[in-house]
Amino acid sequence: MILDNVRIYQPFDQRNSDHIYAVEWEDGVFQTIHSSPYYGDKETVDGKGKVIAPGFNDSHMHLLRYGLLKKELDLTKTESFREMKEMIENHYEGLEENHWFFGKGFNDAQFDDLDHLLTAKDLHKIQADAYIFLLHEDGHECVISEKALELLKQEQDFKKETDVFKEKDEQGRWTGRFKDTAVHYIKRHFWGRSVEDAKQALQAAFPHISQHGLTSVHTDDLNFIKSYDKLWQAYTELENEENLPIDVHLHHYIFDIEDLRRYLKNHKRRTGDGTKQVKVGAVKIFLDGTQRLHTAAMRNPYPENPESSGTLVYSQEQVNEMVAEAGSNGMQVAMHAIGDHAVEQAIQALEQTEAYTNERRHRIIHAQTLAPDLIDRLRKIKPYIETQPSFLLGEWDKKGKWTPKELLPFCDAFNSLVRDHIPVTLSSDLPIGSINPLVSINTAVNRTDLDGNPEGGWMPQEKLTVDDSFGGFTSVPAEIEYQEGKKGKIDRGYQADFVMLDQHPNEVREEELYKINVVQTWYRGEKVYDKKQS
Repeated sequence: MILDNVRIYQPFDQRNSDHIYAVEWEDGVFQTIHSSPYYGDKETVDGKGKVIAPGFNDSHMHLLRYGLLKKELDLTKTESFREMKEMIENHYEGLEENHWFFGKGFNDAQFDDLDHLLTAKDLHKIQADAYIFLLHEDGHECVISEKALELLKQEQDFKKETDVFKEKDEQGRWTGRFKDTAVHYIKRHFWGRSVEDAKQALQAAFPHISQHGLTSVHTDDLNFIKSYDKLWQAYTELENEENLPIDVHLHHYIFDIEDLRRYLKNHKRRTGDGTKQVKVGAVKIFLDGTQRLHTAAMRNPYPENPESSGTLVYSQEQVNEMVAEAGSNGMQVAMHAIGDHAVEQAIQALEQTEAYTNERRHRIIHAQTLAPDLIDRLRKIKPYIETQPSFLLGEWDKKGKWTPKELLPFCDAFNSLVRDHIPVTLSSDLPIGSINPLVSINTAVNRTDLDGNPEGGWMPQEKLTVDDSFGGFTSVPAEIEYQEGKKGKIDRGYQADFVMLDQHPNEVREEELYKINVVQTWYRGEKVYDKKQS
């Protein structure tokens, strides 16, 4: 097929001009870029002068969790405990004892009818004899009911989870509120959705994914289905049923070295192995928490809480062992590290010869707080840094509460990393960040919220160029997949994934990049979204 009469935009490409092209592909792969008009005898479609760009590749998200928000109870809009209680009661017809009730996305800090954050005692008012699990909007906190607490107390392995992640009252008893890896433990161990439930949730998510031009994703879904085998089955069944409109890399989140060894023993596939569309991703390891909760591990105390500098989940020896064993066995590693202490721990693990950092293309997720010494060390080993620019939309004015003043210039240091040739991807952390890549690109380029605040951008020296930002959503993620010669570009021999845009990224004001719309999304040469038909 040939799409005639189109302009092409892609990072650092000489074709980013007024020239018109005819793009030919066959069997899902680009064949030739012709001059336009095309005069041959092959079937053509008129692109009407629109701009096409490579399809977006989101290197860090939680797709199943996002789909479950669409399919199950979504509490993101609730503004009071009363409203939340009514939503739960209406969603679950007949609240019966011994049943699990789930809700996701609440933010009780904004509830106007409670003078405290939710605890198990509050959930008792919803249903005294039910297992209730409510997940905070940022995914780092949960609240469970008293009935669920009884179940949790019987879990011997839960005692291994860091105590700081288990909120206690004045008597030292669990309140029912948990943070970070304690949340992940509860999600993983207390329920597992069926393959069919997962498929339905994913299918609820796909229209939104395609609408925003995403043709590839890397996703950490394991905590929401319990079994990696079931997760793999859900995605590959959708592929076999021709209901999977994206390429997917599935991460495997581990709690400890034994978890990793069980995977290596029971599964033959390693990073990059799999089917045409579904492949094994990275081993996911959480090294710290989040700055909002003061659980991200910092090398200095939090300015708004001088008694705390956060928490490392593991010792350096434990992280070294996990990274070395994964790297030595063909597995890529992706480490969640927000604070500079956690980033330093990740770097030290990646500096090991046994990590095979260059060959495996390991990743550090977030790396929100850096420093000159850390950037120097990153420059030498060059792991991939997965950033989430859309977090700045709601956090730029809080950074000073979390980070010492002298380190603020090294927060979300996108430009410093890119200029030092440290590979950077842009991603969403969906459903926490924006699903729309153009919102993330806008934030990376301007470092403001969508209203233009702060004027001139927060730490403006760390702004990215438009080309760098688009590259972080296209060509750079392809490198993590070892597919840099096959994905992420519009060129001969590359997978025919592309988006049609209503404006050229080089022809809009930089502060209005987020207003660019995806008109069509094409995946492997097939149109999977058309704005006119949606």
